[in-house]
Amino acid sequence: MGLDETVTALPAGRLVAGIGFRRGATALEIAALLHRALALAGADAGDLRGIATALDRADEPAIREAAAGFGLVPTGIDRDMLTAQDARVPTRSARIVAMRGVGSLCEAAALAGAGAGGHLALARMAVGSVTCALAFGPETHDKPEG
Repeated sequence: MGLDETVTALPAGRLVAGIGFRRGATALEIAALLHRALALAGADAGDLRGIATALDRADEPAIREAAAGFGLVPTGIDRDMLTAQDARVPTRSARIVAMRGVGSLCEAAALAGAGAGGHLALARMAVGSVTCALAFGPETHDKPEG
């Protein structure tokens, strides 16, 4: 299944955000991009059930603070789980492949966080030192009818 072009009626709590960020990124930058991504997907904070990132970044203060603003705690995804998603990741960054073994950290984290059968709702978007992608969980595998 390809990326959904528009999302019209999301069941509550069905999206997982994958977040990539460089050290020095702020919680405000992460939260702002996440709000923008949700808006582009026709969603809001109530549609978000999780925030996923690389395991070694999940305890960083910036992502913990940003996630707390959504009432969530970031989930750390280990390298093996990230690389298992690589064939499903449409974005390719040579720098991230070299560092993480996957084309896009945020897309892989969103997919891994969504679980088996999850699919991207919004591909990678980037502002400054933060990237974000959104994925549906398997229970919303088909785009809802609106």
